[in-house]
Amino acid sequence: ETATDAASYVKALAQKHQVKRVVKSKSMTTEEIHLNENLEKIGVEVWESDLGELIVQLNNEKPYHIVTPAMHKSKEEISRLFHDRLKAPLTDNAEELTMIARRHLRDVYLTSGIGITGANFLIADLGAIVVTENEGNARLSMACPPVHVVIAGIEKMLPRLSDLSLFLPLLATSGTGQEITSYNSIVFGPRHFNESDGPTEMHVILLDNGRSALYQQEKFREILRCIRCGACLNACPVFHTIGGHSYNTTYQGPIGSVITPHYNGFAKFQHLAAASSLCGACSDVCPVHIDIHHLLLENRHEAVHRYHLSKFWHAAMRVYAWTMSNSRRLQRMRTWLLRLRPLQRLFFRSGETPPELSVKSFHELWAEHENKS
Repeated sequence: ETATDAASYVKALAQKHQVKRVVKSKSMTTEEIHLNENLEKIGVEVWESDLGELIVQLNNEKPYHIVTPAMHKSKEEISRLFHDRLKAPLTDNAEELTMIARRHLRDVYLTSGIGITGANFLIADLGAIVVTENEGNARLSMACPPVHVVIAGIEKMLPRLSDLSLFLPLLATSGTGQEITSYNSIVFGPRHFNESDGPTEMHVILLDNGRSALYQQEKFREILRCIRCGACLNACPVFHTIGGHSYNTTYQGPIGSVITPHYNGFAKFQHLAAASSLCGACSDVCPVHIDIHHLLLENRHEAVHRYHLSKFWHAAMRVYAWTMSNSRRLQRMRTWLLRLRPLQRLFFRSGETPPELSVKSFHELWAEHENKS
């Protein structure tokens, strides 16, 4: 039901099997429940097998983007990182960097007691999980260790296997621009008695962690359609400006700004709704037609209604509305702000720069333009 429940189940499983090493494929759901940190607390070594996830793990960072977690790193930075952490020779060749990671991970696959994956989709009529990827690391994470653990949100459920004919190309095109991803696996369970490959045990953890409560809110229900393609992040001007780490959340960008307050509490994350220009680019590119920017606006309303923001905030908004509704008042306000410019720094933290106000107003500049012409 909660992130703690899911993490505790995996920890108990690792202790039961006396596991010392775990290998993971890319999974935002495991990031959501802070699984790596929980396993490390009981002495279990955790290795990410997705190349981008491995890079940010070695650098002690969180993923920058829900699809491409290391997109902020250059080849030179990755080479230096592999040199320092994996004792690999320096190189700026992308293929050689990939082979360095591959050689390191081969031993990890073969010596891990548990392999952990997420699931892109869950198939209800067959009781199967679907994992889509481009590197092949998820297949190795599922097949090599003796125990396979799947952690997936309950919203990943599809009614029928035939639904994949729509959703697999949709996810591939919106996520990476491909017609279909390189590897698409449908897993029905552990290996049978007459099979030689695959895990001997398989555990599927269906995570709620606030999803049911979100579903019960009719105006927010549509956000559970998200297939985690990352298209809204790629289109968002705010994400492009501030970067993924600025959100300080598991899910970044517009989609993360909508769901994080509902999963982890408005008290801590209500500010994320303001990380949007409400331009609508996220809604335009969403392949499952989620009205993301309007949901961000709804989150702003929720924050006001839930927490009845301070009297100072309400007073400031009333003054702002009163000023902006009349051009003459706005001109007077500008004059006062110019006079009070030395005091502006009192309202900004160290390292922040107050916005510069134009000495001349638009009306004055327009008048000068007219006089010149």
